[in-house]
Amino acid sequence: MTRFWALFAALAAAQVAYGRARPPRPARWTRGLVGLMLTTSAAEAVAARGWRRGSVPVAAAGALGFAAEVVGVATGRPFGRYAYSGKLGPRVAGVPVLAAAAWALMARPAWVVAGRIARSRAARVPLAAGALTAWDVFLDPRMVRDGYWTWLGGGRYEDVPASNFVGWFATSLGVFALWAALDGDDPPGDGTGAIALYAWTWASETFANAALWGRPRTAVAGATAMGAFALPALARRGA
Repeated sequence: MTRFWALFAALAAAQVAYGRARPPRPARWTRGLVGLMLTTSAAEAVAARGWRRGSVPVAAAGALGFAAEVVGVATGRPFGRYAYSGKLGPRVAGVPVLAAAAWALMARPAWVVAGRIARSRAARVPLAAGALTAWDVFLDPRMVRDGYWTWLGGGRYEDVPASNFVGWFATSLGVFALWAALDGDDPPGDGTGAIALYAWTWASETFANAALWGRPRTAVAGATAMGAFALPALARRGA
């Protein structure tokens, strides 16, 4: 896990610098940060579960999420009508390749957090889907604000429609049903690094939105959504 903790420290430092930088921040910074987050999350998964069990579910989460995005851009389902700009790099069928990383990088932390909370194996999939969707309460408003994608009809929450979160939850159910089939017998108590990554994301996004970016509504909504999963997982970790 030494490599993971080194990457985690580098990620935290990079995110602090990113949060303090004046907008507009260069798109290459965002792309680099996403890449570093994915690398950090994947390193934790491989360290905790081994190469095959660690990397295959992460890759599958990215692939399934990307496929849902392709369908979403083409049809408006299940997320609603939206379109990507060119700021995230090369696109396939209108969807940036980097979009797969958004589904992959927080999937393992959400899965581990759900494993801490769930009282049965059956409950872990919907709990993990909720934990991953909760992260998007922070993610989507910021990316819309910075021009990475646009909701064609707007939305009542920071120009994001409720259909987006319904779509995220539905897609996440598929992601974690597949994850359970690939590595469903991992110990619920495993994954201290993954919990740390989820909790850090929750705390840092809350602080950045409240204190640096002047987005109190996003800070409260995201803190409440992710905190509903982070706090019980941390409490069980402490116990």
